[in-house]
Amino acid sequence: MKTLIFEKIKILKENIKKVIIGKDDVIDYVICALLAKGNILLEDVPGVGKTVLAKALAESINLSFRRIQFTPDMMPSDILGTNVFNPKTLEFEFKKGPIFTNILLADEINRTSPRTQAGLLEAMDEGGVTIDGVFYPLPVPFLVIATQNPREHFGTYPLPESQLDRFFMSLTIGYLSLEEEINMLIQQKISHPLEKIHSVWDKEDVIMAQDLVKHTYIHKDILEYITQIVKNTREHPKVSLGAGPRGSISLMRASQSMALIKGRDYVIPDDVIICAVPILVHRIVLKEQIESPRQKREEVIEEILEKTKIPKVRLP
Repeated sequence: MKTLIFEKIKILKENIKKVIIGKDDVIDYVICALLAKGNILLEDVPGVGKTVLAKALAESINLSFRRIQFTPDMMPSDILGTNVFNPKTLEFEFKKGPIFTNILLADEINRTSPRTQAGLLEAMDEGGVTIDGVFYPLPVPFLVIATQNPREHFGTYPLPESQLDRFFMSLTIGYLSLEEEINMLIQQKISHPLEKIHSVWDKEDVIMAQDLVKHTYIHKDILEYITQIVKNTREHPKVSLGAGPRGSISLMRASQSMALIKGRDYVIPDDVIICAVPILVHRIVLKEQIESPRQKREEVIEEILEKTKIPKVRLP
């Protein structure tokens, strides 16, 4: 089964690369979050392919996909759903909201009110929604890709640290190189690459891979390495608020998932190092300013990685 999953992951990556050019590391991270049952916060400027990335993933795995454009007047019921009275049966019926999908693109999440944000994040955390005392489970698998523009703050409601911590990882896509952008234009002269992409995975493949992540071998010394990295975020002189225990759990699970993506059933220190920045960057607050630039926070985490001793372990 492991060999089959390794091959299927390669096929999935190649399929998404037909649409997303020059961003192999971002594709790895998105697959990593999916297999680790985590949700993603994409912090980037408009037009770099956030929606296309989410659609390409959904199309590649034959999953349902919905996109919500968040606005200040949006209510939690607009996302979660609500009970509607049926005059024929004289009973209330639950009408599901757009959150009942496999992959949800929550576009510009910081443009909606904290109340609506909280409704979405609770659903992410609990795997379902509770309406009038009744719990409705979300589809499996379930992945939220939320976006926000880090450069535009007018009319926004910044996510507090406690809610940012609910996201498994935070990513940026960034601009393409000149050559990559030319290739993108050539690709889209006649039709969009999404029109040619086809499904290479089923839901069962995702569930099987997610289960395999949990059983990916991780040595105790690497667990200590993960814990030490997270502990160092709390003790760094430039940091006022470090990552909590959820950061340690997320870094462990991401490392297991990344090992699987790299074709191994065991974790090596490099897996931890690769995952550390996207897992921890949104979980720390610098002393110099509350809303510190992402680049500054990334530099702090990279500094911590350089100073934390890498374990030498005997692996299978």
